[in-house]
Amino acid sequence: MDGPSVNFELADHEVDEVTHVIELAGEVDLYTAPEFKERLVGLIEGGKRRLVVDLTRTTFIDSTTLGVLVGGVKRLRPLGGALALVCRDPNITKIFEITGLDRVFPIYATRTEALAGVSSAAT
Repeated sequence: MDGPSVNFELADHEVDEVTHVIELAGEVDLYTAPEFKERLVGLIEGGKRRLVVDLTRTTFIDSTTLGVLVGGVKRLRPLGGALALVCRDPNITKIFEITGLDRVFPIYATRTEALAGVSSAAT
């Protein structure tokens, strides 16, 4: 594939001062992950401590995306923060299971469950 994927969307949903949802749609890959990383890092640096990444409308992720998510957790942990995922697609969930990252990120079926999860996980 040449150049950035046109099948990518990123939407922000502020929940409160420390809680934020990033919704990703389409393909999150080598070309689109940098935009996701920039947003994630910006939110953490801006004081967000409870982040939910909603992958409900995501059709594809690659290792670059996994790296961005791991980086987010590494930034949040020393701050007492938490990151959770929303994903119902068995193909995407399987990527987290194969890589063992399902033990790093709690994965929820709904955004409501994920928001409750990060609230109780963050200190």
